[in-house]
Amino acid sequence: MKAIVYEQYGPPEAVLELREVEAPTPKDNEVLVKVYATSVNVEDVDFLRGRGWSIRILGALKPKYKILGFDVAGRVEAVGRNVQQFQPGEEVIGNLFSYGFGAFAEYVCASARINKG
Repeated sequence: MKAIVYEQYGPPEAVLELREVEAPTPKDNEVLVKVYATSVNVEDVDFLRGRGWSIRILGALKPKYKILGFDVAGRVEAVGRNVQQFQPGEEVIGNLFSYGFGAFAEYVCASARINKG
């Protein structure tokens, strides 16, 4: 799958790169979402540039997470073994901030607590 990846902090034009990466696989309590839409918000920019408190979470020298993106809208493609409230094909929306990152990609895994669209 394609994703926007960064390996160091800095301005977007210098550090963001479109790459082919391995698609994620949902864990037992996760859903795999095909991303239809995402947004860029102030947290994404702070994490990208390594500003303030974000550097303590993502790593002092280089980013811990390589794919940013908190907000996601899309369609469930697969569900983990323990997920019963979602089925493939359902549309969902959510914020991955408390769960993780990864919406700047074609697919992302999210907690099954994501909202139906």
